[in-house]
Amino acid sequence: MKTVDLNGELLAVLRSSRAVMVGKLDGLSEYDRRRPLTATGTNLLGLVKHLAGLEYGYLGEAFGRPPVERPSWFRDDPRDEIDMWATPDESSDYIIDVYRRACAHSDLTITELDLNSPGYVAHWSEGHQHTTLGVLLIRMTAETSQHAGHADIIRELIDGETTDNDTDPAARRTRTAAIQAAADHFRAVDLHPQDG
Repeated sequence: MKTVDLNGELLAVLRSSRAVMVGKLDGLSEYDRRRPLTATGTNLLGLVKHLAGLEYGYLGEAFGRPPVERPSWFRDDPRDEIDMWATPDESSDYIIDVYRRACAHSDLTITELDLNSPGYVAHWSEGHQHTTLGVLLIRMTAETSQHAGHADIIRELIDGETTDNDTDPAARRTRTAAIQAAADHFRAVDLHPQDG
């Protein structure tokens, strides 16, 4: 039976999600990269900025490997960081470059340490701060995949671009109409539950 390189598998998934994340910014204006599209202010550039901080924290500082140059938004107390949106003086190029450097920094940690290497996350609650590279690599992979999914939805809200390469507007409208009809069935049920 072939042994699985779990470290390599997780890194491959993480790299794939990172590429999706950065790719969602392609072809967009500075405004569209920054504008909030949910009630909580979720925006594409803010997601990239957030992930850069997590990469440096979970896969760098937790193992005594801080960034060579601290990003502009890092604060001494991580709870004070401005990491879910970009200020006017933070260019897209700057944030994307920080993210790429953070990912390269993380990749060194992942390839140089083993999954059982001990780590320490200072801002976690007392008694839960000690962890391992394996735990933090799983957490970082999940965070990046989750936010790449958010970015997919945000990008679709901006200009309709999706990852499924569905470029036929008629087919898209037909599918959306079918989905709406299925939902409408339950609108009637919700309005008149005794008839359902």
